Amino acid sequence: MAKTLSYGWRLLATGFSFFSFGLGGLLLWALVFPILSILPGGRLQRISRGQKVVHYSFYFFIGLMHRIGIMTYEISGLEKLNRPGQLIIANHPTLVDIVFLISRVKQANCIVKEQLWHNPFMRGPILNAGYISNGDPEKMIDECVQWLQSGGAMIIFPEGTRSIPGKPCRFQRGAATIALQANTIVTPVTLTCKPSTLTKAEQWYQIPDRRFHLAMHVGDDIALDEFIVIEPKSIAVRRFNRFLQNYFTQQREVY
Repeated sequence: MAKTLSYGWRLLATGFSFFSFGLGGLLLWALVFPILSILPGGRLQRISRGQKVVHYSFYFFIGLMHRIGIMTYEISGLEKLNRPGQLIIANHPTLVDIVFLISRVKQANCIVKEQLWHNPFMRGPILNAGYISNGDPEKMIDECVQWLQSGGAMIIFPEGTRSIPGKPCRFQRGAATIALQANTIVTPVTLTCKPSTLTKAEQWYQIPDRRFHLAMHVGDDIALDEFIVIEPKSIAVRRFNRFLQNYFTQQREVY
């Protein structure tokens, strides 16, 4: 009986969380961002303010999910994040990965699927935080490199979509290309979710039989020296991409 009540509560709480997330996005778009847009400052200042608003909003959302009993979490190595010009590369096991990461990184850019730019619940945060569309791959890479070289931080999921549980990592080469072109700080973040939930194959209401535990392990910076010198650059990108795939495959086995 207690197990059934717990499951029912978590199902209700999960629905409430998704409703709150969507409502929060609409309220930010309708009430908060219009006020921020009329404050003095140039484009980069507006983006900075937008990213901070999204950060604190996501911090609140993760806290909400934790307090109402949907999830628990742990973080190791947080002190390695929040550095200028830092490229954070992470695996992508569950839907809330980007929310969790941004809730811990005060100012960060990220790549957003083009269709989300037309989502009324996400459009406000996306536009005002200056996030980058994946609609044009070449333009996307150029904008990411420029952002990093200007001192901004970025979060990228090289898989491009959520992982398939039990399958090896398969990374697209965009993250490796951006890292080598920007030649900046590259910090790997391994995310694990147990029991697995909110994967690409699951609907939001297909919740596990207990609270899920999301763990974030921040690794040491990855040195780019041995890859930067490789010519031609296409080979350097392939080798670095393979290095990243192997690294995250091994890390998933550890954690």
